Amino acid sequence: MQLGAFSISLGVKDLARSRTFYETLGFSVYAGNPDHNYLIMKNDETLVGLFQGMFDGTMLTFNPGWDQSAGPVDPFMDVRDIRDRLRDAGIEITQEQGGEEGPGSFVVMDPDGNPILIDQHR
Repeated sequence: MQLGAFSISLGVKDLARSRTFYETLGFSVYAGNPDHNYLIMKNDETLVGLFQGMFDGTMLTFNPGWDQSAGPVDPFMDVRDIRDRLRDAGIEITQEQGGEEGPGSFVVMDPDGNPILIDQHR
């Protein structure tokens, strides 16, 4: 199963403070907008999303259709196909969004309760 680009998404309390911390670790702002309370930080091929006030805790994130630089990957496995495969395997799907094509997302929980977001942007 092709899940696409991988990142870790962190619910942060202070976006500016977290940005400074990750910049000290060698990350730089790659995408996002502080006015919308999120930044995507990048260090080589490693991505960390910082999200203030959007959710609590930590979430693994996969983006079907993107490589680690948010470049398009073709062909790619559509988020709805991934969802259907996981559902058929008995995994509960939550927080579904999107229509029959294009952008869409859903969340699954691993056996220890860690959320995994599958989030397709195209």
